[in-house]
Amino acid sequence: VLFRSKLMTKEIRERICKLNIDLQRYGLVAWTSGNVSERLADGKSFIIKPSGVQYEELKPSQLVICDLDGNVLEGDLAPSSDAKTHAYIYRHMKHVNGIVHTHSNYAAAWAAIHSAIPCALTAMADEFGGEIPLGPFALIGGEEIGKGVVDTLTGHRSTAVLMKNHGVFTIGKNAVAAVKSAVMCEDVAKTTWIAKPMGTLQIIDQASIDKFLPQMPRNEVIRQSLTGRGALITVKNMEEACDIANSIAAEHLEI
Repeated sequence: VLFRSKLMTKEIRERICKLNIDLQRYGLVAWTSGNVSERLADGKSFIIKPSGVQYEELKPSQLVICDLDGNVLEGDLAPSSDAKTHAYIYRHMKHVNGIVHTHSNYAAAWAAIHSAIPCALTAMADEFGGEIPLGPFALIGGEEIGKGVVDTLTGHRSTAVLMKNHGVFTIGKNAVAAVKSAVMCEDVAKTTWIAKPMGTLQIIDQASIDKFLPQMPRNEVIRQSLTGRGALITVKNMEEACDIANSIAAEHLEI
């Protein structure tokens, strides 16, 4: 408890509270829907918005800390009804430290017609590395949504997924990155939705999309491959492979 209380500084609570309120500022949520969470430094817990609290009334002290099974560790209020979804994602995607869920209008419209958002904009190629994929339908409250998010995004370049008949989940290296992904997802969803009645969406070819991807060090490419992100690459020889694997293992990453 002492270790956890040291982690939960005033700054962390204020930052995550502000990011939750930012969802409303960017027009991504209505009433009390939507949430932002972030994995804490102990790696075994996360902080999330409480259930049923309007954004205008949300205070840093009301945020709830849960373990990676979605059980409450600290907080007087019930956590978001999506807490078990967040917990499942954190358990199964070790590189994810921030998660956002919204029902933003245009992205949810694509989800309602059971369609991924095709990569017809350079902004999508740059931000998501291609299309924003469509995940399966699942009921709210358990881990099925989390499983659908993990199954869809594992091995995919996108940090956003549209869950059928539901809304958007985004992931990131922290909560800020996940919020950015949610904002950008709605932005490209809106533009492509407006463009659809005007004619056929012109999809960017894969070779051109690939040119938008940043060049990462070889260690990072392999690291992302082993954690379910990116594509596997070849190495020069077994010695190089062992050196990289040892480097990753030294960082306590499970491979």
